[in-house]
Amino acid sequence: VQLQASGGGLVQAGESLRLSCAASGRTFSNYAMGWFRQAPGKEREFVAGINWSRGNTLYADSVKGRFTISSASAKNTVYLQMNGLKPEDTAVYYCAARNTVVVSSRPELYRYWGQGTQVTVSS
Repeated sequence: VQLQASGGGLVQAGESLRLSCAASGRTFSNYAMGWFRQAPGKEREFVAGINWSRGNTLYADSVKGRFTISSASAKNTVYLQMNGLKPEDTAVYYCAARNTVVVSSRPELYRYWGQGTQVTVSS
């Protein structure tokens, strides 16, 4: 399984970004995908997750109402639409996959990880 994250950048507070995670190497219908982030000096934290086949989603409280995770099965791509960005959203964002339909917020349960994309939000 290969995961390629992209779409990060430098934006001002209140602006939007859309991250993409292109997955390859498997049939992902029975996989759950997650977005995580890690800021300097902090632990990796869950942001959002989605189940490929059912479309079930899960969000961290800190991003509910601002971020939306979605999937395009035909493209094997998962997106994270981030609106109303705040300086505290600044981090490296990673996409991850686990071979189960259950979305989890625990990073240790995800086996496959992408390389990360930097998101920087200035105030």
